Amino acid sequence: MERRDGPDGRELYVDRERRERGSKGPFFVVYSDPERDARWGYFCGNCETFNNAMDAMGRIQCNECSNVRKPDEWDAAHE
Repeated sequence: MERRDGPDGRELYVDRERRERGSKGPFFVVYSDPERDARWGYFCGNCETFNNAMDAMGRIQCNECSNVRKPDEWDAAHE
């Protein structure tokens, strides 16, 4: 795992082996500890930022480069 300084200055750990497919590049799973006990969020592989958001449907969107991971399940009622 790759150690990086997070947005608040604390150490975060990017797992380059666990990824989710995005429209511009992968989203890597991020942990707050090297033992992978506490999942923190995602790291955008396209622009290399932690500034991402996830909605209740599982869609991930990078707030910097608009890289998007589509939701696992899609329902037209949510649009």
